[in-house]
Amino acid sequence: MTENNAGYNGPLPPRPQNPPTQRAAEERAEEERQAAEHAAAGSPTESTPADRPAEGAPADLPAEGAPADTTDASDGVHAQQRGTPEQHETQAYPTAHATPAEQQSYGASFGYDAYAQPETPVYKRREKKRVGAGTFVTGMLVAGLLGGSVVAGTDALLDTGNGVGNTGTAQPQSVVVNDTGSVNEITGAAAKASPSVVTISVSGGQSGGSGSGIILDAEGHILTNTHVVTLGGQVADPAVEVRTNDGRVFQAEVVGTDPLSDLAVIKIDAPDLQPATLADSSELNVGDVAIAIGAPLGLSGTVTDGIISTLNRTISVQSSAVPEQQADEPEQAPGDGFNFLPPDGSEAPQQGTQGSIYLNVIQTDAAINQGNSGGALVDSQGQIIGVNVAIASAGSGESAGNIGVGFSIPINYAQRVAEEIIASGEATHGFLGVSVGPAASGNAEGASTFSVGAEVQSVEPDSPAQVAGLQEGDVITKVGELGIEDPQALTAAVRMLAEGESTQVELLRGSEALTLNVTVGRSPA
Repeated sequence: MTENNAGYNGPLPPRPQNPPTQRAAEERAEEERQAAEHAAAGSPTESTPADRPAEGAPADLPAEGAPADTTDASDGVHAQQRGTPEQHETQAYPTAHATPAEQQSYGASFGYDAYAQPETPVYKRREKKRVGAGTFVTGMLVAGLLGGSVVAGTDALLDTGNGVGNTGTAQPQSVVVNDTGSVNEITGAAAKASPSVVTISVSGGQSGGSGSGIILDAEGHILTNTHVVTLGGQVADPAVEVRTNDGRVFQAEVVGTDPLSDLAVIKIDAPDLQPATLADSSELNVGDVAIAIGAPLGLSGTVTDGIISTLNRTISVQSSAVPEQQADEPEQAPGDGFNFLPPDGSEAPQQGTQGSIYLNVIQTDAAINQGNSGGALVDSQGQIIGVNVAIASAGSGESAGNIGVGFSIPINYAQRVAEEIIASGEATHGFLGVSVGPAASGNAEGASTFSVGAEVQSVEPDSPAQVAGLQEGDVITKVGELGIEDPQALTAAVRMLAEGESTQVELLRGSEALTLNVTVGRSPA
């Protein structure tokens, strides 16, 4: 910030904490006595005015006896700045040799008494900050995100000449710890988990993008998102490359994808891999520390932190990898809710070519941006609690970015899906066999925008729901440990179950509360 003051172009003085010392008072008295002697002797006062250092003295040195100003002029920042913009424009600042009357006026104008001002304030002309190359490139990447699609933006700025977004220009960075005596829990957790998080580059045809992944085992299996390895459904046979946290680069093969959970497993053939430590996501609390690790905008090894904002949030994410019509899929009003965008750096598919998937997720305010997809959400112990999958954005497409509302797939669910993909190349999901709609509260008058459960509208013959005894008109309020507030929550909860898994379903039948045991089938989608 540049001050606009007549005769002075420096920062305001720091607000002093103590009144002038006796020594300072004596020095001012001595200065006044010397000035009187010069005047009596007829010395020309024009040669050494009170607001200018003596001839031959450096202009920026403090007056004798004044405390030295240790502020680095290059940082352009003084301790604090006082006063309103109007005062900045009109207030003349006192010099190092201002009279007591001038100091009294200056002190009062800035809200503290005359005794509390600096003994002999010393001002140094502020220098402009220099911007390093790293800062400049980062600024360009952000500008690319705001000015066009992420892939096009980064490719235009960091062109490799092959038409594919160069997502690997930033050098890999391990967590840097310069002061081992002052390491907080975020640093410790990031240092533990970061070697297990990789950056993924995907290309196919004329498309390219990047994301993140989590090393599952020493055999090289890596967990990520389906929308990362398929570029949001644009590529069926992608070329996948992985860069580990220590900078090694390997070609990867796709083991399998699971569009209904938006999870995928890839594999690299590499020695000395560090598998991630997985937490138990069923033990999480709202308010727990949440740390996102990944490669937003291709910037590998980026660490951001926040808290768990809520648990068991249901979101819908549009995906061209699933059919437009699916079994157990609820009706959804167009335009409802936020625009949930997969942060992978790829273009969103056209509205007419995609279906929706319903996910039960962890919500966090840790910054998640495009490129964080498939990366880790970590607890304070450095254990993986979730796989970052989506963000809620106030914008869409090229203007999408972090607003403090990010989503992560709980690791318990992700681990089950990953194990099935590794074992058979695909994962299974539960199927109930009902059509449901929102259930209005009994206290609602007329139409209500709030739902208090999923009301059964029809039951398919010979389905798991019919076998368990569900009936039309039942209002499902809980599946296992998950509360059900609307049809989307029911779909997400049932699909989290594996084929053949049993659970309890709580419901209201009229005024009667019932609990039924259900063994789910396999979702055909």
